[in-house]
Amino acid sequence: MSDENPNERIGVGLILKSVSYLILFIILTFLIAGRLDYWQGWVFNGLNVLSILITFFLLSDRKDLIKERLKPGAGMKKWDKVYYLVSTPMFFVMFILSVLDAGRFSWPPRVPFLVAIIGSVAYSVGQALLLWAKRANRFFSSVVRIQKDRGQKVCTGGPYRFIRHPGYFGGLIFTLATPLMLGSYWGLIPAILVMIPLIIRTHLEDTTLQEELAGYADYAHKVRFKLIPRIW
Repeated sequence: MSDENPNERIGVGLILKSVSYLILFIILTFLIAGRLDYWQGWVFNGLNVLSILITFFLLSDRKDLIKERLKPGAGMKKWDKVYYLVSTPMFFVMFILSVLDAGRFSWPPRVPFLVAIIGSVAYSVGQALLLWAKRANRFFSSVVRIQKDRGQKVCTGGPYRFIRHPGYFGGLIFTLATPLMLGSYWGLIPAILVMIPLIIRTHLEDTTLQEELAGYADYAHKVRFKLIPRIW
């Protein structure tokens, strides 16, 4: 029998997964750009490293949440599988197109330095909002499922006081900001295509929660907006 602590295995799993993604994106960034002096690529990857470090710090006491996000339990909705099949490739298309544009080919129109900085700030804001939602909601799974095995309850604290799906709102912000931060206007086209299934997923998840999670319908009545404050 192994004496290894299960929580240690979870922590190691998260570290390995995060480091693997970081290495993959760093290699892809400069391989696609064809040069190492692509400063937007360094900003992008630097912010991702910072985001992961902050995530480790703020979620270090959320081993149950980390385990759920690394390996969700049973009950993932079929339409959520379709969401990942559509959105994941499209996100890579957005990333690759943006880096090809700004790093290798410099297609017009060019993104001014100030716009790239604004994109970097917006990206950071979106990631921060996503992390705030994860910290506030112990049931912030990576898939859509009703977590009966974990005793899922409605989260009403943190950013959930203002909108019902703050993590998705953060996702919209940093998705739209990514091409600008990388220095590409052309990357906005697939970015918008990435946002469309995210909006659909928000609606489907909200409907699922209202139908299957006790107390969510009352919460939805109190917090009117699903995704974007004062709009929807």
